[in-house]
Amino acid sequence: MNTQDDDKPFLLVGTGSETVAPGLHILRGQGQSFVAETDVGLVVIDAGPGGSVTQSMIESLRQLSDAPIHALCYSHGHIGYNAGVPQWLEHARQRGEPPPRVIGQHNVLRRHARYRETRALQHRMAEVQFNRSPGFFERRLTMHDPSETFDERLVIGNGEQRIELFWAPSETDDAIALWSPAQRVVYGGAALLDSIPNIGTPFRTLRDTVRWAATLESLAALKPLKAVREFGPVIEGEEEVQKVLLHTARALRWLRTQVVELMNEGLNEQQVLARMHYPEELFGVPWMKPSYGDPSYIVRDIYRSENGWWDRNPTHLHPEAPEAVGAALADAIADKRAVIASAQALADAGRWQLALHVIDLLATAPGDAPEIGEARALKAAWLRKRATQVASYVSRNLYKVSAEMLEQGRQAYFGIR
Repeated sequence: MNTQDDDKPFLLVGTGSETVAPGLHILRGQGQSFVAETDVGLVVIDAGPGGSVTQSMIESLRQLSDAPIHALCYSHGHIGYNAGVPQWLEHARQRGEPPPRVIGQHNVLRRHARYRETRALQHRMAEVQFNRSPGFFERRLTMHDPSETFDERLVIGNGEQRIELFWAPSETDDAIALWSPAQRVVYGGAALLDSIPNIGTPFRTLRDTVRWAATLESLAALKPLKAVREFGPVIEGEEEVQKVLLHTARALRWLRTQVVELMNEGLNEQQVLARMHYPEELFGVPWMKPSYGDPSYIVRDIYRSENGWWDRNPTHLHPEAPEAVGAALADAIADKRAVIASAQALADAGRWQLALHVIDLLATAPGDAPEIGEARALKAAWLRKRATQVASYVSRNLYKVSAEMLEQGRQAYFGIR
């Protein structure tokens, strides 16, 4: 993969801090971390990715308060958000303070165990999803287990300065939110973004659409005056908070209802996707824009939650190896130039996706035949064109990285290096 993006920020949202209410602050790093000043010390949500970013977060915090750090808490268990824990512990040690509590929801431990087991896979997926060079994440995706976990709710502090941590399953099953009852401010963590919820991402395990909706409804039930997102601006005012949270939950529940209706008609995944239409009143609002995820991703996850892996084509039940299939298809095509010409005509008409379907008759074949090489080159070019048609950051990267793999002589199957 191309190294040109390796020095660009990785999910970083800037530097510095922002006070959202007395004693409640955003720390900018990998996403927006959060700090609450309590009567027992500072509670920090997410230690950041380590290195200079975490160091900047520590320095920004010290411009806000000189109080000791009572706890470091994990907003969720995705790797990177808390790679900087050792720096915070060292910071406390240098100040002569006891080590902070390191707190996560109890599912974090299970997630970390799974990530350690699939370490190489996690690195490869991250390289493709974020368009980084091979090996980029070897030194970045470090994990540090919390030393303390909770299930549903944990209260820290007393009186007006107390805060409550509570389970907020959403992007992950170990996500948490922070609630300040006295100031009616909620930090939503991974549950609350300024784009469509990140459900159904192509590389990850299932995320429960309805459970995420329920989490948003539970946040709304607190009646916050302000809601702080992990990514995006603070939502100000009780009416606006209710509108954003409940609208998003309603859209997620609508998706579930529609997909279930189509599944009950007997449609397979591709047919469901083709039949879906996303109402502007639900999906045209600013906080539902598909800048990272995409509504079709969510449709796929809902479908997968009720179906197995079979696409209903019996040919695919016990398939041959992809290379063998590609070779057989190429051998069966007497006039390979006609396939290329047909695909090219679709591309010339701007129908990049359909052109990709056709060119795959040749582009997936092994070997160095001239028509096969030309098909791969065309596919790479059309993948780049297709990337310009989609809003999702993830989709764009998958198209671009696949194009680079083809151009470097590697088949664009994830996992072949």
